[in-house]
Amino acid sequence: MEYTVKSGSPEKQRIGCVVVAVYATRKLSPSAKILDEISGGVISNLVRRGEMEGDLGQTLLLHNLENTLCDRVLLVGCGKEKDITTQNFRKANQAMVKRLQASGATEIASYLTEAPVKRRNITWKIGQSIEAIDECLYQFNQLKTDTNLPRRPLRKFIFSVSGRGQLTDGEIAVRNSMAVSTGIKLSKDLANLPGNICTPAYLAKQATTLQEQYPKIKTTVLDEEDMEKLGMGSLLAVSRGSREAGKLIIIEYMAGDEKQDPIVLVGKGVTFDSGGISLKPGASMDEMKFDMCGAASVLGTISACAELQLPMNIVCIIPTVENMPGGKAIKPGDIVTSMSGKTIEILNTDAEGRLILCDALTFAEKYNPDVVIDIATLTGACVVALGSHPAGLLGNHSPLIHNLLNAGEKSGDRCWELPLWDDYQEELHSNFADIANIGGKGAGTITAACFLSRFTKKYHWAHLDIAGVAWKSGHHKGATGRPVSLLMQYILDRYEESKQSS
Repeated sequence: MEYTVKSGSPEKQRIGCVVVAVYATRKLSPSAKILDEISGGVISNLVRRGEMEGDLGQTLLLHNLENTLCDRVLLVGCGKEKDITTQNFRKANQAMVKRLQASGATEIASYLTEAPVKRRNITWKIGQSIEAIDECLYQFNQLKTDTNLPRRPLRKFIFSVSGRGQLTDGEIAVRNSMAVSTGIKLSKDLANLPGNICTPAYLAKQATTLQEQYPKIKTTVLDEEDMEKLGMGSLLAVSRGSREAGKLIIIEYMAGDEKQDPIVLVGKGVTFDSGGISLKPGASMDEMKFDMCGAASVLGTISACAELQLPMNIVCIIPTVENMPGGKAIKPGDIVTSMSGKTIEILNTDAEGRLILCDALTFAEKYNPDVVIDIATLTGACVVALGSHPAGLLGNHSPLIHNLLNAGEKSGDRCWELPLWDDYQEELHSNFADIANIGGKGAGTITAACFLSRFTKKYHWAHLDIAGVAWKSGHHKGATGRPVSLLMQYILDRYEESKQSS
């Protein structure tokens, strides 16, 4: 898809379709008013007759409007003008795309950027539009023989800005958002692949491909022998039951100042999670191919950073394994020794994500990180607590938590903080080892984070539990690409801060 920005009046756009907003209670946006006046009141007459109310997601396609140069005009309902939220703005853009896909138009001039969203400027609206459009158009057809592609697919969107003074900012927004959107697509594509294709070795190969694409990226892949030497007994315990060897993928993107401590992203990469000996129920087990969405989001994020050539230092660490119930698989009651030296009693082999993450988090210490953020589809308890809207957020550093919450609000990829109180640590008591890998029946998301916190004492750390947001079930089953938008917004915010302080 091609995206660009342009200033100009809607009636002068010689293009396949011009898109303008109508607000609830039949109020026309400024561009809709211009088209209405130039056409002799056609739009206001239709609205007055009830053809268009302006409710969120409603659309009405008009052909050959008098005194305009475009072939079509699409009216899109944006709801109440004073109540347009991030989510509603995205829904309006997606309603636009769904209607246009059946219209025959291939080039579009969108004036939805006029819609007033509280505390959001034109660059934000352009960025959100691109992400919403690409999300709506995304299809995973890699393994299908019949792709059912549209005969005349959409190929170009032009976003309206109010004057030439906004063109430069608009172009920057397009560039940033296209990189983020491409990172989201990479994350979705990897997560949607089945477990027989997307194995730990396959993830390692994709990380190596990034090194070939971007000269600032250096990828190192540690095999099981290397991890054995490092003492990663916790991670290796999980991979023992599978014929697929575990890997530790390290991606270094060092484009910033040599003195700048890196941001470290750690992504859980369980390419298929059967639960091990603590076997999961058979129903919906196919969705356990999504247990590597943390790793996929990290790969999508670092590719977006490299595409934008951000002058920052970022390290990605991806522990990746299969969790299978083989003859050598770990058993409930087994005790293993982590890279940190702490011993872990494994009470449930389906709580494997924290076992691979704890060694990766210990490994992160070698980079003297500025901050460490781990991303993991860690607990079903997070889905129970928060549903599918925000990711769970916990950590040991208030400024980092605050920045991630703000980045989530700004990007629309929201997270919600849960408490990480010492009271919960008692749940991880073991009579036989330093720590148990699960707590009691309650607060599963928090006790999982408490487990990880035991391995993050030496740096500022945050944990994103994305179990509820990383994929959708049912008819729309598939990966969402979250939280690439959140992570990229956090990184871009940090970049802007560094520019201002230098």
